[in-house]
Amino acid sequence: MWPGTVGKGEGADEPAISLENMLKMTTRARVEGNGFDGIDLNIMAPHLDIDAEKDKIIQFADNVAGLGLKVGSVGAPVWGPAGGGSSMGSREERKRFLDMVKKTCAYAQVLNAHGVREYGSIRIDSADSPENWAKDPVNNTKLIAETFREAARIAGDHGERLAAEGEICWAGMHSWKHMRDLLEEVGMPDQLGFQADLAHTYLFMMGYNAPGHALLGEGYSTEEFWEAYKKLTAELGPWTIDFHVAQSNGTVFGSGSHDKTGRHCTADAPDGRLDVVKCARYWLLDGEGKMRNHIRHVCWDGCMFPNAVLESATTWDQVLALMLEVRNDIEGQLKG
Repeated sequence: MWPGTVGKGEGADEPAISLENMLKMTTRARVEGNGFDGIDLNIMAPHLDIDAEKDKIIQFADNVAGLGLKVGSVGAPVWGPAGGGSSMGSREERKRFLDMVKKTCAYAQVLNAHGVREYGSIRIDSADSPENWAKDPVNNTKLIAETFREAARIAGDHGERLAAEGEICWAGMHSWKHMRDLLEEVGMPDQLGFQADLAHTYLFMMGYNAPGHALLGEGYSTEEFWEAYKKLTAELGPWTIDFHVAQSNGTVFGSGSHDKTGRHCTADAPDGRLDVVKCARYWLLDGEGKMRNHIRHVCWDGCMFPNAVLESATTWDQVLALMLEVRNDIEGQLKG
């Protein structure tokens, strides 16, 4: 449901799309009799209220279950404008960050007890910018890691697991190396893993916000791409517990309060650079050809798609078809 709110609303070029409409578009998608199994949530306005009473959460869960859907991963509103704070900021800012993680875990527990949610993680990022991080990289990484460790303990107390969403727009998470180093600094793989998005991790390879960590240069060959992809997934794959199917054309885009990050393209984008099915295989299967980290949750991400694109049934059907290709490929690999 994130694409209905991320980069939209107040201060952005386009209004947010209501949760009701996002649900309608989810349920109407059909490819050869198949539909989407469930939804991901961003627990923040205008879609949801992080401070909702239990009966309101159950009412929402009843509605989702009544549509034949499950809830997967949920995003914690850790950002300052949503009530959170920088994970490398002041003591008060970091407290607000942790408070939002705790509230999200409590919200998710209600969904779990209801039965509408059976898998997925709690997603977080560092809630600050690479520019601010660069003022003191060593100490800022230590602060982020300290905050993430405490957040992971909170998640563990609630029976949850955190997934750090690596994007070029997040402090200390804006390259494959910074992301790996941060995960290692936290050092709690059972409680904090990585959420890999095909579009964002492609920008990691290009070194967009960290040129020194680029794995590819413009004009790369097909052979060079797959060699770089092997390195990328060797470094971050073992940490991956959550996965986003997405296409990318190698450009960036920002809207509203959201900084520029890897652009998500439609499944049939003529300038899409990724063999999505093959790329997904590298993230979802380990070196022995087994499902990596027992991943059960896979979703698609169309954050900051224009509203006209999101509101087209064709967009959803094409994405669903691509996800079915990924699923069928992985099932074939596992059987093989």
